[in-house]
Amino acid sequence: MPPPSLAAAQDQVAANAAGNGIDARRRAGKGKKVHPLPDAGTTMGDGVGMGGGESRKGRPEWMTPAGAAGVLWRHPLPVVFACGLLLFMGVEYTIPMVPHAAPPLDLGFLATAAMHDGIAARPWLNSLLAALNTVFVAMQTAYILWAILAEQRPRAAIATLMMFTCRGLLGCSTQLPLPAEFLGSGMDFPVGNVSFFLFYSGHVAGAVIAAADMRRVGRLRLAALYDALNLIQGVRLLACRGHYTIDLAVGVGAGLLFDMLAGRYLDSKNVDSGENRCCSSCQKALFSQKLTS
Repeated sequence: MPPPSLAAAQDQVAANAAGNGIDARRRAGKGKKVHPLPDAGTTMGDGVGMGGGESRKGRPEWMTPAGAAGVLWRHPLPVVFACGLLLFMGVEYTIPMVPHAAPPLDLGFLATAAMHDGIAARPWLNSLLAALNTVFVAMQTAYILWAILAEQRPRAAIATLMMFTCRGLLGCSTQLPLPAEFLGSGMDFPVGNVSFFLFYSGHVAGAVIAAADMRRVGRLRLAALYDALNLIQGVRLLACRGHYTIDLAVGVGAGLLFDMLAGRYLDSKNVDSGENRCCSSCQKALFSQKLTS
């Protein structure tokens, strides 16, 4: 049996050798990605190292019953749209088409049939509703002009210019027939009951642009009022057969789209993205015009 001093020296040499081996392995493995060993009881292909995105059987987690329930709970809107896709894929191949000699089928016209009959029997009511609608259009126009001239916020005006230009192009490209039950009035806008494009509704799109601008600057109550009047306007246009339902729906989308495009245009010109005020050069031009006037 070696003396205690010799045994201690041998233990120190063995410890140093073990430490040197560990350091060597660390240096050799430096910079390499080390994956943890699988737990006991798991086998290859059990989904280890998949970041939790796949189940133990190799399927994506959302394909399991629990995963599908979680997706439905967290993302109900895409699920509803997916169901709508499946529904209308079936409708597309089974719905009968309207014959070429028949009038267009419009569910909005069917829903407002009683209102249409009541307005048709009272010409004075038709003129009154047309006049009120024209006043609402004037309110939209006045607000948009006020925003650019008095408050120097051109976004709504630019969106309106884009919207009406696109509406004119689409109206020239595809002209839908005027509904046979159309109730015109000399008080309607355009004033004098002149001809106008049906697709899409500039009445609705203009109100959407104005309301979006109001929300942007915190005029929430005024925006809610315009939304309510826009809804009433849409019902009146359907009852008087001044627009098809699709004209109104696309009018809402057009208002939102061109408001967004106008905002992107102003952002590209380094205009303040908060309230979208005029750029410095525009303000100088407006200021010089005020001085000269």
